[in-house]
Amino acid sequence: MGYFGEIYSGAKSLVIGMRITLDQFFKNFRGNSNVPYPHATLPIPEKYRGHIIFTHDPETGKSRCIACKSCERACPSGCILVEGEKKEGETKKSVTLFELNFTRCSLCGACVEVCPTDALDFSKRYNLAGTSKAVYAKIDLVEDLKKRTQK
Repeated sequence: MGYFGEIYSGAKSLVIGMRITLDQFFKNFRGNSNVPYPHATLPIPEKYRGHIIFTHDPETGKSRCIACKSCERACPSGCILVEGEKKEGETKKSVTLFELNFTRCSLCGACVEVCPTDALDFSKRYNLAGTSKAVYAKIDLVEDLKKRTQK
């Protein structure tokens, strides 16, 4: 009975697999499920987690980061470098350098979760392909924030 049971089990799995394959094949004829990418895109899901970005206070336009280095300590990849200084007349430290090495970042979200001021968030950008990794290797997010808030 073991020999015929294996034949029956194999035939059953073959029929199930072929049914799924044919269903998907004919589904494409009913309604095209493919998207011609450069000319059209699918909507990005609400919970999509892109690369890490700096957020800013909408009222002042300045970074929310207080250079506490908790994101640097929480990063398992060790790809974050934070430097800050306390300026005259301010009650909190200001970040002077926030560097994130995207070639080492695993996008785990530990830095976003641990940030006490919600200065880090995930972006919704997804098309970050490039011809050189030097472009994405180390990005100073403080300078990136300044460019985004000046627009």
